[in-house]
Amino acid sequence: MRLRSGLLIGFFGLVVVLLGGWYFTIAIALLTYFALLEFFRMAEFTGIKPATKTTLFSCFIIIISTYLEAIGSLDKEIYNSILPICSVGICTWLLLQPKSGSISDIAASIFGLFYLGFLPSYWIKLRAVQSVAIISSSGLVSLESFANSIGLYLTLISCLLIVASDIGSYFIGKSIGKRGLSPISPSKTVEGLIGGIICSISVATIFAFLLNWQNPFLIGIVYGIFVSLMALVGDLIESMMKRDAKLKDSGTFLPGHGGILDRIDSYIFTPSVIYTIIIILKPFN
Repeated sequence: MRLRSGLLIGFFGLVVVLLGGWYFTIAIALLTYFALLEFFRMAEFTGIKPATKTTLFSCFIIIISTYLEAIGSLDKEIYNSILPICSVGICTWLLLQPKSGSISDIAASIFGLFYLGFLPSYWIKLRAVQSVAIISSSGLVSLESFANSIGLYLTLISCLLIVASDIGSYFIGKSIGKRGLSPISPSKTVEGLIGGIICSISVATIFAFLLNWQNPFLIGIVYGIFVSLMALVGDLIESMMKRDAKLKDSGTFLPGHGGILDRIDSYIFTPSVIYTIIIILKPFN
């Protein structure tokens, strides 16, 4: 069951990344929706009462507006105002409740907006880098050119580096790991972290050469290190929250894998950092 679920998750991810456009955007929106429900469930186990529905709606608005801004259908200034406006809306909702919210309620709600709305939206920004849109005759379906989309390569490579880092960390840590990395996750070791970074750098450098990027060694090192570290941060943050809520898994949505948040935790912090690095270094010709 675990293997079957894992293969289905991987296949679904590959298909929506290849399709891009609205397919990818809606997939991100759905994943973050279910992950946010799991996050709020964990928060409620600690006695917090977040603005669940308002935050869910706000995250959906952020995800959709990110794609509209990426394809030029939404003014950048309007897009930049959406996050603060949604934050104000969430706080206002909590104020209007019969029993006004606490600091913890506000903090959990705003963090949920940032954690599973704003940060994942960078996958859409990354996927849209130098993409060429092809609109069908109906005007309702948008596919993106595979051959000329740098964003497609960046998204697939970033996902592959996360997997490579995870595999490297697991096998190196299991083989020679002795020094614990963090009490939050006792199974993780310093040796495993180093092994994950080395695997991530190796794969990133190979792709930098294959795609003829400028300064492939530099790009491979920077790309690999940051993907591996951000994946680790995402994993540890979710582990910390589960420990606080005294839960083994964030949910039971995926048989053998726990919840959605358990599967995407390594993918939450990565895209914003990678997008920024790519915009600054501009490795592609």
